[in-house]
Amino acid sequence: MKSIKLFCPATVANLSCGFDVLGLCLDNVGDEMIIHKTNEPGVRITKIVGADLPLEAEKNVAGVAALSMLSQWQTDFGFDIEIHKKIKAGSGIGSSAASAAGAVFGINELLGKPFEPKDLVWFAGWGEHAASGSYHADNVAPALLGGFTLVRGYNPLDVIKIDSPPDLFVAVIHPQIEVKTAEARAVLKKEVPLKAAIAQWGNVGGLVAGLYTHDYELIGRCLHDGVAEPYRKALIPGFDETKKTAMAHGALGAGISGSGPSIFALCKGLSTAEKVADAMSDIYETIGLPYHRHVSPVNPDGVKILEQQ
Repeated sequence: MKSIKLFCPATVANLSCGFDVLGLCLDNVGDEMIIHKTNEPGVRITKIVGADLPLEAEKNVAGVAALSMLSQWQTDFGFDIEIHKKIKAGSGIGSSAASAAGAVFGINELLGKPFEPKDLVWFAGWGEHAASGSYHADNVAPALLGGFTLVRGYNPLDVIKIDSPPDLFVAVIHPQIEVKTAEARAVLKKEVPLKAAIAQWGNVGGLVAGLYTHDYELIGRCLHDGVAEPYRKALIPGFDETKKTAMAHGALGAGISGSGPSIFALCKGLSTAEKVADAMSDIYETIGLPYHRHVSPVNPDGVKILEQQ
């Protein structure tokens, strides 16, 4: 194989109660990436379409992730990467994670798959570190593995994939403003009160149980965030009203996607997800703030191969 073309999916991280440990993979929202094997060693970002991002591999999340992987697997050839960005940077639906995940997945395929999926998550996390200044895998894990993922721990990395209940859909509204991950982290408190921590632990456990047992009501009861949302929602115009509206139109629960500004809602059934997305869109029509709207099932596979030669 000399080249590979990939679909690199968007993701929703945190899922309200699971700050830095929970995420899910979207199915119809994502970037495309083309990776060519070359005779010249090293990694080069040769083209970026749809975003103004660094071409230098050491400054680009895809390049950083790829170099991290190649530091563990020496080759006498290299790779050229084309990135076609369709996920806006700072959107809160895993733009940097899509690039990092696509790079390590594609190069691993071109190398003959020497690394396991868990290894790819580890390498891709270094791309996230370059983007935000902190190592986290709650976006790259679902982008690579699909479904829902739980990052149980980082030392060593321990990621559990959880298959999605069959009738679960995601509605996402993306107000066209940018919230940088580093800025969204800066507004958080350094310490969490014990009462809030206990509530958060209970909701994480309940959400995981609900996913395994396909208990949609339990899933909804657990989509609460007392750690990050109270501080981050001030960065998102219309957040409280949008969340309230989503719930009023049948969402199981709603919250901030990643560090924002996107707002997600989990819904039982496609028709409910469409109604919720329409209702959330109406809020931003009223505010007069441009937005993108997405309705998606949960992608069970993660990064997908579109073409290979």
